[in-house]
Amino acid sequence: MSNDTIMATGASGSNYRFYLYPWDANLKALGGVYMVLRKTSQNGNHTVLYIGQTSDLSERFDNHHKKSCFDRNRKTHISAMLEPSEAKRLRIEGDLISNYSPTCNSN
Repeated sequence: MSNDTIMATGASGSNYRFYLYPWDANLKALGGVYMVLRKTSQNGNHTVLYIGQTSDLSERFDNHHKKSCFDRNRKTHISAMLEPSEAKRLRIEGDLISNYSPTCNSN
């Protein structure tokens, strides 16, 4: 796991800790919520481009249905939090999308 973390806040006010990885990192085949990000400054700020959930973080991104949007918006990082429960992943995903309204979720 990465030592770098970022916090994301949902519309509910709940905070979620995500591990931060460079875009080309190999993630483990575990369930989780993820955010596709673009680094926007030297001090570690990121723009959230997309929020999703999957049962397998290891194979979700090379053929992602929003890959062209990620490329167009110059993705640089992926962040992930592990969550084995699909019901919880869907709740967290919706909470975060409601707060951030990511560009690639709406296109």
